[in-house]
Amino acid sequence: MSTTTVTYQAKGVTLTDIGAQKVQEFLASQGEAGASAGLRVGVRGGGCSGFQYQLAFDEQRDGDVIFEDHGVKILVDSQSLPYVDGSVIDYLDQLTGAGFKVENPNVVAACGCGSSFRVADEEQVSAV
Repeated sequence: MSTTTVTYQAKGVTLTDIGAQKVQEFLASQGEAGASAGLRVGVRGGGCSGFQYQLAFDEQRDGDVIFEDHGVKILVDSQSLPYVDGSVIDYLDQLTGAGFKVENPNVVAACGCGSSFRVADEEQVSAV
């Protein structure tokens, strides 16, 4: 498996206590298959503000940048890293629904429903 060299000091991606607990619960429910998996955090083009988050439970891939927080592997592809670096992932359980929420310090605008976002340096960051 190859690694990718990051040319700047990444802040990383972290989880809140409840976010980590929910990831660990899901991975544990997957038995042996979940033992080596982690939470993949990425972005793709789309939505009314330009980008959308992609969260998935996945195995490490070539080129991933790997962070670990609360005993959970957080996998970020090198193209998505500039967009999500410094983010904190939480889990919310509210009347309107339950799910993961990304608190991203790079966001300068988001759509009303919170499913897409825009960052300040879109022109300077390579396209996803």
